[in-house]
Amino acid sequence: MDSIELFTGAGGLALGTHVAGFHHLGLYEWDEDACETLRENARAEALPGIREWRVHQADVRINSYAIFGQGMLDLVAGGAPCQPFSLGGKHQAQDDSRNMIPEFVRAVRELQPRAFILENVKGLTRQSFRNYFEYIRLQLTYPTVTKKRDEEWTAHLHRLEEVKTKGRHKGLRYNVVTELLNAADYGVPQVRERVFFVGFRDDTGLKWHFPEPTHSLDALVWEQYITGDYWKRHGVRSPPSKPARLGLKLSDLEERDEPFPTKPWKTVRDAIVDLPEPRVGRECGKFSNHKLNPGAKAYPGHTGSPLDMPAKTLKAGVHGVPGGENMLALPDGRLRYFTVREAARLQTFPDSWHFEGAWSEAMRQLGNAVPVDLAAVVANSVAEKLRSSGGH
Repeated sequence: MDSIELFTGAGGLALGTHVAGFHHLGLYEWDEDACETLRENARAEALPGIREWRVHQADVRINSYAIFGQGMLDLVAGGAPCQPFSLGGKHQAQDDSRNMIPEFVRAVRELQPRAFILENVKGLTRQSFRNYFEYIRLQLTYPTVTKKRDEEWTAHLHRLEEVKTKGRHKGLRYNVVTELLNAADYGVPQVRERVFFVGFRDDTGLKWHFPEPTHSLDALVWEQYITGDYWKRHGVRSPPSKPARLGLKLSDLEERDEPFPTKPWKTVRDAIVDLPEPRVGRECGKFSNHKLNPGAKAYPGHTGSPLDMPAKTLKAGVHGVPGGENMLALPDGRLRYFTVREAARLQTFPDSWHFEGAWSEAMRQLGNAVPVDLAAVVANSVAEKLRSSGGH
């Protein structure tokens, strides 16, 4: 199945859709370091089948998609720049020049793929953005009902609402489903909430829903503080006391007499346990991007990620130097920065995937990425549904 991807970044979503069986005819990204990361990994064939990836360093606002034809692609995917909606950014949303969601809508309109996957940050679901969230959903539902020149987005929203309520739209239409997913619920060792818009072209007649979570905090707490299997598996002693913040949850779980149907959330320890201790200025053995960046310090609101829980959301640092939540908080009270390789593990990139650029640049790429395994869960489900209907 053929696809293209916009706003590819370091390749998290692209890898997830690739693993799901989509063949990328083009990857579009404007950032030079991110493009170099993609090209170097394609040249090295970090994963089978990616050597032929065509990476385009381009501004999507001037992209032409004519070479792909109309209605020929199975999937258009992308994680549009999230700073306009990020909880850590300036919250300018539709008024932010970095808002590239309209360009994703244009790609869907011009390419008319059988399906699309759009990913963005949790901040997009904030109450203050509620109307704009609905505006995005309706634009993707009726991509040929375009915004007029000099028309305010609110006026365009009202026209789209009228099209929806009339229920007789004969043009291009997508059946769009949205959901806020926590990557930890799907086996990613990081609490990372992202909103997904998934659409299927109406003429496919396909019905689809988001995959059910496979992992849970309850199952992790059960393994750590009820059975103790987590500590036995890692060959370490269990903590002398149970975390106070889990008090209520533990009291509920202690009454349970059977294990959970879900798997435990994966922790930072699960993710990095087999990596050697990093050193300043030196790569470690066979693992690229695994050297220690010194100078980690805690400050209010940024205290690092505990070893025996999923990591906090990795940050891209667009509003400051990456640090804060890109740190590991060890049980003995020490703090240190995650190495790029450790952060890549937390984003479920394969160890063969090398990141170009200095530590801060590589961490920015990772902070902007979609976790590969989360992308693969969603993309696999979409691919399975598309295969069931035949087609390309």
